[in-house]
This record gives sequence, structure tokens and C-alpha cells, in this order.
Amino acid sequence: MRLDHLSYAAGPDGLEATAQRIGHLLGRHFVDGGVHPRFGTRNRILPLADNTYLEVVEALDHPASDKAPFGQAVKARSAAGGGWLGWVVAVDDISVVEQRLGRAAVAGSRHRPDGTELKWKQIGVHGLLSDPQLPFFIQWDSPAELHPSAGSDATFSLACLEIAGDPQRVSEWLGESVEAPLEDVKVEWVAPHGTPGILAAQVMTPGGLVRI
Repeated sequence: MRLDHLSYAAGPDGLEATAQRIGHLLGRHFVDGGVHPRFGTRNRILPLADNTYLEVVEALDHPASDKAPFGQAVKARSAAGGGWLGWVVAVDDISVVEQRLGRAAVAGSRHRPDGTELKWKQIGVHGLLSDPQLPFFIQWDSPAELHPSAGSDATFSLACLEIAGDPQRVSEWLGESVEAPLEDVKVEWVAPHGTPGILAAQVMTPGGLVRI
């Protein structure tokens, strides 16, 4: 179990402008990640060190975004002005999570601009919808060399994650200590005074620490 990526929902200015704005702060461009046909969303990504990456995502004007929980979550966050949507934990065997949560994972995929298809299974977005401090889970079915973090510049890394929430609640959701997937990332837990979830991510760049 490890931190896989962070998702940021595009604001009213759309996917391109949101990704450009964040990329400008970090001093690096996001790249086109492609469309998630099952979820009615599309993304742009920025690879980071330690097999992690940042994702800016937006919902498409497509029926799938109204039906799929992930599309619903993106739409709701974007409608609220955009911002951090959630964090995602990678597992080796998602069947363990399926048994614990009592439901089946769903298949996900997207085609990169070069035509390469990425495949995975995910579960737990319903938890994110009801309690945004909770991550959802992903098991990659594509080779490690195709992971979105591939080709990352080691000088860009996630230094700290600020979360409004309860680490005990998150540990119960994960089925083990929250420190397991976040052992290489400093986490600052803040008691929520409103909606729980990611407050900010601090990224180490060649120009220093940047807080998004």
C-alpha cells in the first residue's frame, strides 16, 4: 500500500487553464493524460518522484460523468470552484479491499495521446463522496513502466500533505495505520472546521518548496 497520486478538480476556467496555473507555480508543465471513458472525465498529469504524480481532472459533458461516482465527485468539486479532490492509494491486491468494503472494484482505463492504453481497477470513490478525507484505492493492471510517474524528474517530489481530518478514521478506512501509504510523506493533520479533505500539498521543486 502506497500513495499513488493526488487529484485536483479543475476550476471554472477549465482543465487547461487550471493545469497551466498550477504548472506555472511549480515551474513545470502538466502533460495530457487522456480521457477516462467509463468515468466521463479527462486529465492532465505531472509525474513526481517516488512513483507518485499529480492529476488535474475535469468532467466531460457526457452521460458517464453523471452516472460514475468518480465523474460525480469531479463534477461536484468543480462546481464548488475546483480544488483538491482527494488522494489515491495503490494496492497490490484489490480483492482484499473488495472483501473488506463488501463491494466490487470497477475497471478504469484511458488512452494516452500516443495511443498507449492504461488499465486499472479502483474502489472506494463512494467513501470519498461521503467523506473527502478518505482516499480511494487503485490496482494498476498495466506494466510498471507505463505508470504515470514514469520519466519523472527526481527534483520534483511531494514533501508534505495537509489534510483536514482524523487519522484514526482514515486508518479504519484503510484497514491499517494511515502511516503505511504515507510513510515517505510528511502529513500535517488539521481538525476540520468545515469540509474535511486535502487542504494543500507542498511540492519540493528545483526552485524550492511550493504550496498548492
